[in-house]
Amino acid sequence: MLITFRGEFAALAAAMIWAIASYIYIFLGKQISASTLNFAKSGIAILLTLVTLLSLGELFPTVSWETMALLSLSGVLGIGMGDTAFFASLSRLGSRRALLLESLSPPLTALSALVWLQEQLSPLAYLGIALTITGVAWVVVERTTDMIQPYPHSWAGTGFGLLAALGQACGAVTSRAALANTAVNPLWSTFIRLTAGVFALGLWMLVRQRSQLDFRALRSPRFLLTLVGASFASTFLAIWLQQTALKYAAAGIAQALSATSPLFVIPIALFLGESVSLRAVLGVFIALSGIWLLFQQ
Repeated sequence: MLITFRGEFAALAAAMIWAIASYIYIFLGKQISASTLNFAKSGIAILLTLVTLLSLGELFPTVSWETMALLSLSGVLGIGMGDTAFFASLSRLGSRRALLLESLSPPLTALSALVWLQEQLSPLAYLGIALTITGVAWVVVERTTDMIQPYPHSWAGTGFGLLAALGQACGAVTSRAALANTAVNPLWSTFIRLTAGVFALGLWMLVRQRSQLDFRALRSPRFLLTLVGASFASTFLAIWLQQTALKYAAAGIAQALSATSPLFVIPIALFLGESVSLRAVLGVFIALSGIWLLFQQ
């Protein structure tokens, strides 16, 4: 069963990692700008991916230019634009509302895959996606205060959240187009996406004339160690898992399961001593019923 549903399980594993990482990135985002944080954590992840590829002897696989272009575009849209916008939304809205806006990504992905890839899903799959996202949104909306502190409403934060959802959706569809019918290793596609995303971010930061002061937080050993750990888990490992999901599962299904991070936040909240209402538990069961339907495909 694990092999049959390896794409679905990979997406759920990525969601769990991102749930834990959201706590860490709120802390890091208070000390560094969204674009600089994304540039730094993605740069660290590139080094980790490169070392892994070298150890596996898969640094120079045969990849067509079309596949390279699609994966590079995916990196620019999903990592360069999507992740930066998500961090900006996270710092302005907090994890609760930022994750709620992020839940728009799966339906956007399914719609885009239908239009651009002619990727047809069964009615049961669409019902599963709808139930999963409804359950996730129910859980996120239920929380009356953010995990760490209350956040005022921010139109800029909302705009960044919508941009993040769009960037993630477009990045997922272009990755799916490159991976679905090719022999490209998901780890290699991770390296291409990260490199393209960091290159685009570097150009953006040059245009914005970011100074060395933006990187001053990296001088702190504690900050740097925390960032390396978060980069390993949420960028290197989770994006590798996401690429695996997009290779072996339909784009809409993979993105829906990847968006279940708020469900994994609940046990973390319980561990930290926060109360969890019956409504939140009900939302989890709704989402789990959707996930069950997606595993019936």
